[in-house]
Amino acid sequence: MANMTGPRQVSFQELSVRSTTLQDVLGARVQDSVGNEYVYLKGVASCAIGSWVSYDEAYATTLLAANAVGPVGIAQSASVASEFGWFQIFGVNAAAKTDTIAADKALFIDGTAGRVDDAVVTGDLVVGAYSMTADTTNVATVHISFPHVSDVLG
Repeated sequence: MANMTGPRQVSFQELSVRSTTLQDVLGARVQDSVGNEYVYLKGVASCAIGSWVSYDEAYATTLLAANAVGPVGIAQSASVASEFGWFQIFGVNAAAKTDTIAADKALFIDGTAGRVDDAVVTGDLVVGAYSMTADTTNVATVHISFPHVSDVLG
């Protein structure tokens, strides 16, 4: 088990670092100065800042796509499959990738991998996530609280 003592604090600059070598323990959790929480994961190809991913028990990520099952995070840096980095799992994120959405809506997996939408998709509700703003060019502010998907709810 990684980091049994709870999240440590980090700077915003540290969260944007990605590397092809491990810089922390996979699954480690950290908090920034305003209480947002992040988990350290292995990246995935075509992952941009704000991309939504699901991840597994080995802390490997997949761009969030229909029928996914597991915990979800939002990328803090662009990455490729051979890189490691931080993914947000709690708090407010102002760079989340979306389809066209309205404020104050439940979020569902979008038809474009790595994005969410407010259009209802049976089985693809992102539990623990909602929009705080409407999107501006497919980016919105969202609030997440340890989001996950089940391929059942929604």
